[in-house]
Amino acid sequence: MTAINRRKFLADAALAATGTGLLANAVSAQDAGTAKAARKMTINLVCGAIGVSAKSQVEVNALAHKHGFESVEARPNDLVGMSDDQLAALRGEMKEQGIVFGASSLPVDFRKSEAVFRDGVAKLPRLANGLQRAGVTRMGTWLAPCSSDLTYVTNFNQHVVRLREVTTILKDHGILLGLEYVGTQRSLVSRKFPFLHTMAETKQLIEFIGTGNVGFVLDSWHWWQAGDTEADILSLKAEQIAAVDLNDAPIGLRKEEHYDNQRELPAATGVIDLRTFLNALNQVGYDGPVRAEPFNAKLRALDNDPACAATVKALRESMELVW
Repeated sequence: MTAINRRKFLADAALAATGTGLLANAVSAQDAGTAKAARKMTINLVCGAIGVSAKSQVEVNALAHKHGFESVEARPNDLVGMSDDQLAALRGEMKEQGIVFGASSLPVDFRKSEAVFRDGVAKLPRLANGLQRAGVTRMGTWLAPCSSDLTYVTNFNQHVVRLREVTTILKDHGILLGLEYVGTQRSLVSRKFPFLHTMAETKQLIEFIGTGNVGFVLDSWHWWQAGDTEADILSLKAEQIAAVDLNDAPIGLRKEEHYDNQRELPAATGVIDLRTFLNALNQVGYDGPVRAEPFNAKLRALDNDPACAATVKALRESMELVW
């Protein structure tokens, strides 16, 4: 989940059952132990994505440590306000707890008016500096799959110009920006002009931006919805992937009938082939955060502790699929 809320592009939220991991028996306990030792990717806590309320970076870290997450979202507004001593203390505590930073969300809205974009860009260097001081090297954002008033080419060109400016700033601070394409078929046609929604199109956008520090946020839902394959993931290098979102889909619907904001926890139903998805990531050597993004109403209705417990359980069961 990014700092800029994308729910306006989604519609008709509905309750979806929080699965407890139907794929948990896919490997034996011995195999699961081997897989855990082999994988480099980390089980990541992003509070907003699961309906958890945390007021500060310190609270996020405390929840992560309590429930056994291995990495945490980085909150730029919190980190930029910390002194060197406070940052050193925070990082020291994280090291003791075995927690690392995952990714931050891009704090710039490049989808709206020029004035809104300019306001965000003006604030970005200070926030990026705060992330750099904290040792954060990954950031992510999402790409709207449609527009009410921009044709594909016009929208593409605007993305190139604006994201090139953003990533130039981030490059000065050693930060990789991942772009998440939205493949949900209902979302694609929800406004007048469809926009890019596949890995291949996003690769073209990245090439045109051309700053060298732009890659992907890969979401298992959108990979599945877009019809992307194992080969698409294997075409990437680990350093091109800033973050990974993991989820599953409700049972009983055709792919084109799914709504973006009606999902399940990872490995809950087996509709999405997480074994292929995760093992392709492992094969390319991905070593960054893996976050649950289920958009699940029942999960979001839980208090912090049970929501975190259900999420980390689902992520760990998913990781058992990694060879």
